[in-house]
Amino acid sequence: MKRILYIIFFTACFNSCSDDFTDLAPISNRNEADFYNTSADFEVAINASYSGLQSTGVYGRGYWTMFEMRSDNTDQGPDATGLARQYTEINSFTEDALNEQVSSVWSESYKVISNCNVILARIDDVEMDSGLKSRITGEALFIRSLMFYHLAVAYGNIPLQLTPFVSGDELSQVDQSTVLNQLILDLTDAEAGLPVAYSGNNVGRITKGAAATLLAKVLLSTGDDTAAATVLRRIISDYGYELLDDYADLWGIGNENNAESIFEIQYISGGIGQGSLFTNDFSPSTDLQTGSGFARNRPTISLMEAYEDEDLRYDVSMGDTYVNLEGETIESRYVKKYWSDPAIENDSDINFVVFRYADVLLMLAEALGETSESYDLINDVRERAGLDAIDVTTPGTFSDKLLNERRLELAFENHRWPDLKRFDSDSKIQEAEPFITGTREFFFIPQREIDINPNFVQN
Repeated sequence: MKRILYIIFFTACFNSCSDDFTDLAPISNRNEADFYNTSADFEVAINASYSGLQSTGVYGRGYWTMFEMRSDNTDQGPDATGLARQYTEINSFTEDALNEQVSSVWSESYKVISNCNVILARIDDVEMDSGLKSRITGEALFIRSLMFYHLAVAYGNIPLQLTPFVSGDELSQVDQSTVLNQLILDLTDAEAGLPVAYSGNNVGRITKGAAATLLAKVLLSTGDDTAAATVLRRIISDYGYELLDDYADLWGIGNENNAESIFEIQYISGGIGQGSLFTNDFSPSTDLQTGSGFARNRPTISLMEAYEDEDLRYDVSMGDTYVNLEGETIESRYVKKYWSDPAIENDSDINFVVFRYADVLLMLAEALGETSESYDLINDVRERAGLDAIDVTTPGTFSDKLLNERRLELAFENHRWPDLKRFDSDSKIQEAEPFITGTREFFFIPQREIDINPNFVQN
């Protein structure tokens, strides 16, 4: 898959030298008479949609800002001035509709959706191998659903645009439940059309397991625990994933796309604009890697204190000190899961793990409620972390125990804010007093969208 991303880049470079150099419209809007006519065209188009997932408004930066830093897991770090002010506002629930980070998530997520919509609208008109057509259709449905899921969690009432936008179309918002119900249909179709696994250069593409995992997450969000459990059992029995023995083996460039990984955003270094920002964004110091250390997405003290002393995940996930070039030990909180040493600043090869098997086990426990099987699922995850088993006699409600386990197992993987909302928790109140349940549950719709769509209602 990473090789495919190289091909996207060099194809773009070649095309930019043609007579159409001055035509800056995206691939979904330009030269449609000459494009989307062959199977090769659609392969290029779907690969471009994968590439869109890397962007700063999506997984590159926007999603961890809105789904980790918004929660009680992380904060903006020690710098709260200049550009960092935007992160500070999001962390403290004081951002407004002009916040650039919030606006970027909206616009870049819809950009990816737009590309997928063109693929889905045009692919049935082109003759190609039926297996390839089914795969590309499933990939486009999954990617579009992944964007809509995050938009629905973040903003609530959003446009559910399922066809290519035509100038003059009037966009309207639908409620979150309408979005989620559509995703159930789309992800069911996606799972049916996708392969279980890939080999060679296609490793990293979307599989049945990826579609099913997002489907289960959507079903849990709608409250349909029974249907979610059915999907999750299918993932466990049919799709070949397993927990790795060592939590540390999940992370690092050499461990990408492993047996526990269900879907990752593929990044590649090399100065071609497809490297990830995580190492430099999360590092506390220039002493630890090439280029800057911005110390963003810093673990909160409450998260660090939530780990038991014996928990093997703590040192793998985060650090509380580092040694500088002078050999001094410096106290600093920082994320370690995405560390690397890129040759160029903001150009790491490190992937972002969207879904993995531990999440599936914990979601099945959630779908089943408090049963002995649920505790077995939770304890499978805890055993790898070096922790004792828990059961019904362990203090706390089942939901509290499960939510805490998800927090520790999946820290910094963009699950915390959706989890808090799904479990209806008020944990963030302890971190930021401006939070008021019901009124700050969603981010503001970007002001520019309100300005150009007078029928939109602001959150």
